[in-house]
Amino acid sequence: MGFDITSNYAGEHAGQYIAAALKSATSLEYLTVLENVKTKRNITKVAGASLVADASCDFTDAGTLTLTERILDPKEFQINIDLCKKDLLADWQAAQMRSGAHNRDMSADFTAFVMSYISGTIADHVESNIWAGAPSTGGQFTGFMHAGNGTFENDAAIVEAANEGGAGTAFTSSNIIANLQNVIAAVPTAVYTKEDLYVYLSPKSYRDYISAISALSAFPFNHMGQYTPEFEGVKLAVCQGMVENKMVAAQKSNLFFGTDLLSDHAEIKMLDMAQLDGSDNVRVVCKYTAGVQHAQGGDIVRMD
Repeated sequence: MGFDITSNYAGEHAGQYIAAALKSATSLEYLTVLENVKTKRNITKVAGASLVADASCDFTDAGTLTLTERILDPKEFQINIDLCKKDLLADWQAAQMRSGAHNRDMSADFTAFVMSYISGTIADHVESNIWAGAPSTGGQFTGFMHAGNGTFENDAAIVEAANEGGAGTAFTSSNIIANLQNVIAAVPTAVYTKEDLYVYLSPKSYRDYISAISALSAFPFNHMGQYTPEFEGVKLAVCQGMVENKMVAAQKSNLFFGTDLLSDHAEIKMLDMAQLDGSDNVRVVCKYTAGVQHAQGGDIVRMD
């Protein structure tokens, strides 16, 4: 091979690989991402009342300022896998030949190549857990909408929008528009005009929406070219991991994803096992953290 497969990346260097994997989690495009949460991060909520008063020469206590906090506590995860070196090297060498890069020292390139095998696993894990993760299940973190344990479930301030067919009714092309209307109607007036307001829904629900509007003869969907998904002035965030038959209306700045890409919580090790046990395997260990939290529950609308 001409290079040592065994390598160890930690902190910022490992974070570069993990960050690349996380970019494949589509929901993160519509969340506020905090990349340096080492243990816990306080998400502070500020509420003020009667703070503004008429001008005067005196100092007068004009009202109250209440600070409350929610905790973003990313959970530690790891991926431990054995990969067959023979198969990996054959695929990798073919890729190098095609790119014309086979005459260089390739240890770093090979590490990146192996990471591509597990980056999809990291992205899928994060994407599904953002919305439906169950903290009591191994390998999962608390998601926004997990029944009974999600961050939304534990916040009584979250606004509930009525499902058009009753709680638990599946979304279809026949009821999706009415349900979107119910969600948007429940959005607080002060939030409705915010630039980063989205309605979060699954690909299947979005397909129901497209089917519904395509059936309207007055809607020229097929002639619009590039289409920005939106409904009644609110952008639609189509998220692969979103729970089916559920929707959320919230600001991107009110939903947080936290990880740590800088400290030793982010680590990647590759071990060539030939020198240790005589096998033809490469052992890969990947460690990272992930978690979600919201801030102002009263500014969030959900439909189950």
